[in-house]
Amino acid sequence: MKTRISLFVLCCFFVVPWVHADTILAPVETQGLKAPAPVGDHTLLSLKGPGKFVAAEIIKQGGNGSHMTFVMLEIDGQTIVNASIAALNNWGLTQSNTYGTVLLKPSATERTVTIGYPVPLAYSKSLKLAVKVSEPGVVQIIGKVIHGQ
Repeated sequence: MKTRISLFVLCCFFVVPWVHADTILAPVETQGLKAPAPVGDHTLLSLKGPGKFVAAEIIKQGGNGSHMTFVMLEIDGQTIVNASIAALNNWGLTQSNTYGTVLLKPSATERTVTIGYPVPLAYSKSLKLAVKVSEPGVVQIIGKVIHGQ
């Protein structure tokens, strides 16, 4: 009897929380928009922690074709992603990969960058999604983050 109780206590306090460690509670999508997006730095959204990052999508419409717009994701002040759309294309990150960042080309003037990893990334203080536009003519940039607790 004592062994059964101890096993129950062990499962409740150690196994059950571990099984749900990557579960996202109350997931939400938060969006940010910059329209028009002139040359310069723009914060699309900033979230306060604690929380868990699931995925992000950044859509750039317009520009001069150089695709010198940089996408930046920071978690707790640490850079997770900082790359230009042109670099993502040059690196061949145009399909699913282990790096977690994919560039999609839905049209001639639109580029979509997705960021996501196999497990959610926890942040305790802050999460920031930003862009640095270094090309003229960007009509708008939309940023979306799926996050939760």
